[in-house]
Amino acid sequence: MKQVNQFKAYLFAGLSIVAWSSISTAFKLSLIDLTPIGLLLFSSLTASLFLGSILLFTRPLRFFSQSIFIRIGKNLRKSIIPALLNPFLYYLILFEAYSRLRAQEAQALNYTWAIVLAVLGIIMLKEKFRSVDFVALLISFLGVWLISTKGAWTNLRFDDALGSFLAVFTSIIWAFYWVLSLKDKRNAVTKLFFNFLLGFCFIAALVIVGKIRLFTPGANIMHGVLGGIYVGIFEMGLTFLLWFKALQYTSSTAKVSNLIFLTPFISLLFISKILGESIHPATFIGLVLIVLSNLLQKGVFSFSKRNA
Repeated sequence: MKQVNQFKAYLFAGLSIVAWSSISTAFKLSLIDLTPIGLLLFSSLTASLFLGSILLFTRPLRFFSQSIFIRIGKNLRKSIIPALLNPFLYYLILFEAYSRLRAQEAQALNYTWAIVLAVLGIIMLKEKFRSVDFVALLISFLGVWLISTKGAWTNLRFDDALGSFLAVFTSIIWAFYWVLSLKDKRNAVTKLFFNFLLGFCFIAALVIVGKIRLFTPGANIMHGVLGGIYVGIFEMGLTFLLWFKALQYTSSTAKVSNLIFLTPFISLLFISKILGESIHPATFIGLVLIVLSNLLQKGVFSFSKRNA
C-alpha cells in the first residue's frame, strides 16, 4: 500500500528542483576545464558508481545470488539502445550545445522536451491529436524562435544556429528515450544503472579510439573532475532518486509533477548570480512561452483537459 506523506513529497520534490536548477550553471562551469566528451566521461562514470552503490546496498541478495551473471547479461542487452540514446547521444549533444551557447539559452531551448514528448506520444503511442496540441506546439516554437533570435522576430541570423539546433534536437532524443523507458518494466534504479554503465563504456571506447582530448587548454584538472562528479550525482543520479521518492509519497502525481516547471526559472537565478550572465528579456519571455505550451498541452488549464 502506498504511504502518503505530502510534506515528504514536497520536501523531496523541492530538493530535486533545487538540484536540477543548479545544473545549467554546473555545465558551464565544468566546460571551462572539460571538453563536452570529457564532462560526459567523468559524469557518466560517477553516475554508474553512484547508482551501482545504491543497488548494492538496497538489494544485496540480488547481487550475490547464483543467477547474477544471467541477470546482468539480460540487463545489458535491454540497455544497449537506451544507453546509446541516454547518456551517450543526449548528453554529448547537450554538452556541445552548452559549450556554444549562453547557459540561459541552452537550458531554455532544451526545455522543449516536454512538448516534443507529447508530439512523439501522438505518433508512436497512437494518442489522440487535439487542437490544443497544435496550439501548444506553435506556442513552443514561438518561444524557441524568440530565444534563438534574441527577440528580433524577422531576423534570420542566429548567434550560433548550430548550438540552437543542438539544444532543441536533444529534446527529440530525450523524448525517444522516455518512450522506450515507459515500455521497460525494470526497476527504475536498475534501468538507470545499466544505461549509464553501458553509456560510460561507449564513451570510453570513443575517447580511446578517437584519441579525444578530455580537458580544455590550460584547464584546472581538479576543478574539471569535481565538476564531472557534481553533474554525475546531481543531474544523473541522486536527483532522480529524490524525484521518485516525491512521487512515491504524494497523494496526487499532478501536485508534484507540475512543480518541475519552476526549475528553469530558478535556474535563471543561478545563471544570473553565479555565472554573471545578464538575462535577456527575450530569453525570459521565450521560456515563459515554452513552459506555457507545456502546461497547456498537459491540460493544466481547465479548457484544455481531455474529454473523459
